[in-house]
Amino acid sequence: QVQLVESGGGLVQPGGSLRLSCLASGSRFSIYDMTWYRQAPGKQRELVATITSGGYLSYADSVKGRFAISRDNAKNTVYLQMNNLKPEDTAVYSCNARGGRQDLWGQGTQVTVSS
Repeated sequence: QVQLVESGGGLVQPGGSLRLSCLASGSRFSIYDMTWYRQAPGKQRELVATITSGGYLSYADSVKGRFAISRDNAKNTVYLQMNNLKPEDTAVYSCNARGGRQDLWGQGTQVTVSS
């Protein structure tokens, strides 16, 4: 069973940066479309960024120009580089893998942007 484990969250001041990582166990990582989601308290889960198996990128309007998603298939890892963070970016960030008839989720990592 493939598992996803996120890391890299934490507390950062407004304007700061963080890089989240999502490590997938098992093989066949390259076939998955990988997506970062986030959910703030009392709000619906929001799609943040996607990178497909073919390398196509897409972003939510709220993070365009500030966040960058990337993947390293040799390391079974997808990254989310977050720059110029704002208090409204505070949320639990989770990664999702879809492909090969699978829809997998990690446990999430907390990102808090506060002074």
